[in-house]
Amino acid sequence: MKIFANGVEFDTRFEGPEGAPVVTLSHSLCCDLTAWDELAADLSKDYRVLRYSLRGHGESEATPGAYDFALLAKDMAAIQDYYGVTKSQIVGLSIGGMIAQEFALRYPERVLGLVISSSLCALLDGVAALWPKRIRQAQEKGMESHVQGSMERWLTRESLENNPELDARIRKMIRETSVEGYVGCAQAIAGIDLSGRIGDITAKTLVIVGREDEGTPVSASELIHRQIDGSKLVIVENASHQLAMERPELFNAHVRAHLAD
Repeated sequence: MKIFANGVEFDTRFEGPEGAPVVTLSHSLCCDLTAWDELAADLSKDYRVLRYSLRGHGESEATPGAYDFALLAKDMAAIQDYYGVTKSQIVGLSIGGMIAQEFALRYPERVLGLVISSSLCALLDGVAALWPKRIRQAQEKGMESHVQGSMERWLTRESLENNPELDARIRKMIRETSVEGYVGCAQAIAGIDLSGRIGDITAKTLVIVGREDEGTPVSASELIHRQIDGSKLVIVENASHQLAMERPELFNAHVRAHLAD
């Protein structure tokens, strides 16, 4: 369903039993709300699941200029407001996990629990120079130029070789991401520095990452885990960055256990 929130048209889905506890899902860069198909199908049996495509992704409207995490967290809050959601658990993957951290800091009263997957709270050493290059690449060559590199970072070699349907599904999402949406979100990532703040997060938090994730490696999740008091860290073997799509049964089981707890 298309809605207007925070001045932008967003593609959204709100599924599950009326009156059930709400879970809000925020996806990765260069994906859209369908990246959550497996988790949403599972959770919507028992939860009210709110998911949306980030601005400039999927069928959500793109806006020009750099985005920041204050804006992206406000998008989530405005989408929740549209549906009358005042409290929910939040699940975020990659940039979605960064948005989840910012949201938990800005709107702590709205967060009942937090899952941060395949994410980071600050750029790793040696990574800062990559983002201006990736932004220029998108601007000059389009999103097709990002497809192969993203796939190699996002999935294990086994998945790339043995799961052609997943391969095609993710490639399609990357190609359909607008350049404006990619650039805006990439600029937010390039400026991320939550490491001095996330110690203030009080929501019960699960940090989950694939062992073979190169883009947001285990060390990045370990840093988040150390700084959020009482958080739990789970490392999934034989999995890379797109954990929710590559290992949905394991991912869903860990998320469900955390939500129930």
